[in-house]
Amino acid sequence: MDHTAHDSSPHASHDARAGATWGMAVKATLHCLTGCAIGEILGMVVGTALRWGNVPTMVLAIALAFLFGYSFTLFAVVRAGLSLKAAIKVALAADTVSIAVMELVDNAIIALTPGAMDAHLSDGLFWSALLGGFAVAFLVTTPINKWMIGRGKGHAVVHAHH
Repeated sequence: MDHTAHDSSPHASHDARAGATWGMAVKATLHCLTGCAIGEILGMVVGTALRWGNVPTMVLAIALAFLFGYSFTLFAVVRAGLSLKAAIKVALAADTVSIAVMELVDNAIIALTPGAMDAHLSDGLFWSALLGGFAVAFLVTTPINKWMIGRGKGHAVVHAHH
């Protein structure tokens, strides 16, 4: 078995950092966006259906975005053979910054779009603000993920366990 992928020497991490590409960053960001979108949309739907106010609905949506975002990584690294405790550490290290930036940007877009916070699920404004927020968040988060992967952080941590 080749253990070079799990080598913790400075040379191994330098080699991994040298390989940070835009493709890797896009893939990591799409991974994050998928979890965030599922959680956020579910939170918005539940909060709206229960007729909650804007703040509790956004809190639920953000919490679910983090939960789903982390769970995608968590399940992947557990399948790769990590213990649950180790997998949680990897998921937190891999996804926290990416999800936080994604949620900050997306929710800022929604909050700053006139009328979006009061729009209902059946309104085009709700969906256009949400999807527009995701698009802008993707564009902002991708270079951050590339930078982090290039320094052996973020999703680079996950790749060490695949």
